[in-house]
Amino acid sequence: MRLVGENVKVDVYPVREALRIAQEQGLDLVEISPNADPPVCKVVDYSKFKYEQKKKQKEIKSKAVKVVVKEIRFGPNTEEHDFNFKLKHAMNFLQEGAKVKATIFFPGRTIVYKERGEILLLKFAQALEEAGKVEQLPKLEGKRMSMFIQPKGKGGK
Repeated sequence: MRLVGENVKVDVYPVREALRIAQEQGLDLVEISPNADPPVCKVVDYSKFKYEQKKKQKEIKSKAVKVVVKEIRFGPNTEEHDFNFKLKHAMNFLQEGAKVKATIFFPGRTIVYKERGEILLLKFAQALEEAGKVEQLPKLEGKRMSMFIQPKGKGGK
């Protein structure tokens, strides 16, 4: 196996020799790359090695982008004032960097007005054009029609 680490001559050693070198230094022998030919091991303090690994994982996780989805609900007969009120909220959500899911729920027999719902969602998307970009066009799923809008500053251009 190839042996690396501090105070160690980088070279290929038999397993027993590598273990002896690690024990002399009071450290552990950790296999780093088992698929390499020959496998690579490092002479290191194992608890310190695990701590460094956790720290790296945490750093990677913190750099990951968390997507927040805010939902705005309408009915098929939403009036102009309510529409404008919800539009203002959606505009704020998009400016904060959150995605907006606009949903229209069709209770009872109002499903016959699905064209109204689609028109309402398209009007909503058009009004939000400067702050966001349509990610998914209106789609009917059962008694709900929904559409996703993503912020222009973050995901879209």
